[in-house]
Amino acid sequence: MSQQHSALAPAPHSAEAKRSDWWRDAVIYQVYPRSFADSNGDGMGDLEGIRTRLPYLRDLGVDAVWLSPFYASPQADAGYDVADYRAVDPMFGNLLDADALIRDARELGLRIIVDLVPNHSSDQHEWFKRAVAEGPGSPLRERYHFCPGKGENGELPPNDWESIFGGPAWTRVEDGEWYLHLFAPEQPDFNWDHPAVGDEFRSILRFWLDMGVDGFRIDVAHGLVKAEGLPDLGSHDQVKLLGNDVMPFFDQDGVHEIYRQWRLILDEYDGIKKGPEGPSAEGRGRETGGRIFVAEAWTPTIERTANYVRPDELHQAFNFQYLSTAWDAEELRTVIDRTLEAMRPVGAPATWVLSNHDVTRHATRFANPPGLGTQIRTAGDRELGLRRARAATLLMLALPGSAYIYQGEELGLPDVVDLADEDRQDPAYFRGAGQDGFRDGCRVPIPWTREGSSYGFGAGGSWLPQPSQWAELSVEAQTGDPNSTLELYRAALAVRRAQPGLGAGDAVEWLRAPEGVLAFRRGEFVCVANTGGESVTTPAYGRLLLASGEVAEVDGEAKVPADTTVWWTTA
Repeated sequence: MSQQHSALAPAPHSAEAKRSDWWRDAVIYQVYPRSFADSNGDGMGDLEGIRTRLPYLRDLGVDAVWLSPFYASPQADAGYDVADYRAVDPMFGNLLDADALIRDARELGLRIIVDLVPNHSSDQHEWFKRAVAEGPGSPLRERYHFCPGKGENGELPPNDWESIFGGPAWTRVEDGEWYLHLFAPEQPDFNWDHPAVGDEFRSILRFWLDMGVDGFRIDVAHGLVKAEGLPDLGSHDQVKLLGNDVMPFFDQDGVHEIYRQWRLILDEYDGIKKGPEGPSAEGRGRETGGRIFVAEAWTPTIERTANYVRPDELHQAFNFQYLSTAWDAEELRTVIDRTLEAMRPVGAPATWVLSNHDVTRHATRFANPPGLGTQIRTAGDRELGLRRARAATLLMLALPGSAYIYQGEELGLPDVVDLADEDRQDPAYFRGAGQDGFRDGCRVPIPWTREGSSYGFGAGGSWLPQPSQWAELSVEAQTGDPNSTLELYRAALAVRRAQPGLGAGDAVEWLRAPEGVLAFRRGEFVCVANTGGESVTTPAYGRLLLASGEVAEVDGEAKVPADTTVWWTTA
């Protein structure tokens, strides 16, 4: 059979929500607001659209929803250029819509995590507009990185840094000074050495905490502090962010003091006092507590990532090393072991993620040969990619810690790799260097129904065109089909809730397995993942809970097809 699972009822979300340490084994669903659901027919997703689909997310079985930016923004980088951190962009709604979304989520037992963008603002932020208008010597310029240029007349950039989106990381204003932007020119970097910047973001945290959010995903958490003096990159290779060198503009040790200050704010809202014997709760704040920070921290090693989740700093950090790992048993085991070993000393949960809004969906990534990176331009073998994606999901959900799901991956959506040039909106695409600029492919609005101008996304089409094949990948088409990817996700999350050996933890017990196969035990739970190209025979470790493909069991043995993951319980 394609999938097998016992009749399992997930634990009520309301009960789960009362755990203050919920985040240690949480499954968190990323919503990209532009592309989730459109309530007013303008072709753009919005907060009210998300609100109407919250029951779907509750029934899927996730614990929390992370919302990509919905703040007031000129949208030069899809909202990651924030003009006002305390306002909702009109394309997404208003603060009343945000309040209603947070309240409805809470009633459904779901938590809301919002994106925070502290590395840079929009060039339309009031601070930056005044800094440019007031000219050299303006106190507002000290809140960003304004510098004179090099060369006889200051015509050269202050240093040799390049933007992640390609081209120089500096733009010159009319009065001759240059400002730093590690991303698009419309995204000037804050100067975190200036106390006003820290004061402002502590105020922003309190604003949204008072609104009732449960945490923050920190964009470019590794980038806030730059090396003193902004030294030239020199021989460093900026593009190789996962190499051994720490860039002078990324992963500087100074960021950690910022996060220690922020952690005090969350602990205050959760009623946690710090004393000589450690933290204690004094009953302040909501009954549920457990507000969290999640770091987007691209660091050279997993060990460097662990610095961000020490007990007095952030709660979680994305595991990009795992996301970047090929579908290969040996490579996966290595990164799993290193992750668990790195997180154990700091007492933080490991996190596992396969897709997000910045990389090619793993159904397409695994459809192509390894080594192409996380942004891929070809569809590859879609059947193979989906089979591997399903297997990779069951492997991810079996590992100790917390897992992240990107919207649409539960439908098995591939990247849309054949978007026309005139349809693309990724700013990196138009810069001609740096990132490939093909992030639009993973941001195409998701399909809800078999029919309609946008397959149920909204009444007015969609801001990026959807492939016609998506009708049969829609929520409507997959619901109730026991062989569908959607029902696999629903079953997997139900099993994960019901199995005491799954979720939180810091170790796995590796079992002997054929070449190309990962096998491990967690209490009474056993997971086997065959990443090889041929079927293998393994022990049938107990009662079959779930499988990503057809598994045949005879006389205590199981035949596990290629690119298939199986869950058993020995209970």
